[in-house]
Amino acid sequence: MPFALAGSRLAAGGAAGPRSGHRVPAVCLCVLQIPSPKSLQPNGASEEALRCEIKELKQKDLALDQEIAQLLSEGYSLEELDKHISLLHEYNEIKDAGQMLLGKLAVIRGVTTKQLYPEYDLELSD
Repeated sequence: MPFALAGSRLAAGGAAGPRSGHRVPAVCLCVLQIPSPKSLQPNGASEEALRCEIKELKQKDLALDQEIAQLLSEGYSLEELDKHISLLHEYNEIKDAGQMLLGKLAVIRGVTTKQLYPEYDLELSD
């Protein structure tokens, strides 16, 4: 059942809403669009896409498990790997902050970030 916007005024100047006693023209009704449960069900194409995505994720999971097993067999420990990952995250955060500062400095000076690299003995591959 459509809902009228309570308390709003109609284009013709009449009041809208159940307490006003006026009939609300159909053009002023605000229809609440609620999808039926059936429309929320995936169709055949999206079900197939989900199955394919699940299969790919399972393959990635297996590949990661194999990579972990390989590293463990080479003598790495999980704690060591966790430490390396943590250090890489920290490095990336520091590098991002540095890039942001270089970018702001470049804007202030009216040059490109690339032009600042030699001044700070940075390589473009850094």
